[in-house]
Amino acid sequence: MKAIFPGSFDPLTNGHLDLIKRASQLYDQLLVVVGNNTSKKAWFSPTEKLVLLQEACQGLDNVSIQILPADLTVNLAREVEAQVIIRGVRNHQDFEYEQTIANLNKKLAPEIETLLLFADEKYTALSSSMLKEIARFGGDISELVPSVVVKAMQAKLSGMEV
Repeated sequence: MKAIFPGSFDPLTNGHLDLIKRASQLYDQLLVVVGNNTSKKAWFSPTEKLVLLQEACQGLDNVSIQILPADLTVNLAREVEAQVIIRGVRNHQDFEYEQTIANLNKKLAPEIETLLLFADEKYTALSSSMLKEIARFGGDISELVPSVVVKAMQAKLSGMEV
């Protein structure tokens, strides 16, 4: 069985990585899909996110990563013949948001299920926007993101290319 796990991953957090690892144990193939959250200004380009995910997911043999084309997630799920869309949930606000998306996706693609994976307790307060704020003001994010992301964020903050 094949699943996709879409997200903006800006930046990739240890919470995302934990969900990817857990989802990869549930399915024969897991496609991690780098999307674009149009309501937020991204720090990393889709290609940069793809490279960071590839590095962080080394060793997860049934995980592949790709950039979401300008299309709906359910259309990509159909195209790659995924039966499930995985979404992560940290708290009740995430749950309500993800429930709405799942219901809309079910209307668009009734043959595709949505599976909500709840974040490990240690990652429930972890958000990409908070991470960016901590990093911007010199806070230590090394326990919150993979080491490759720490380096990439430091490079962004110093104006260097990732």
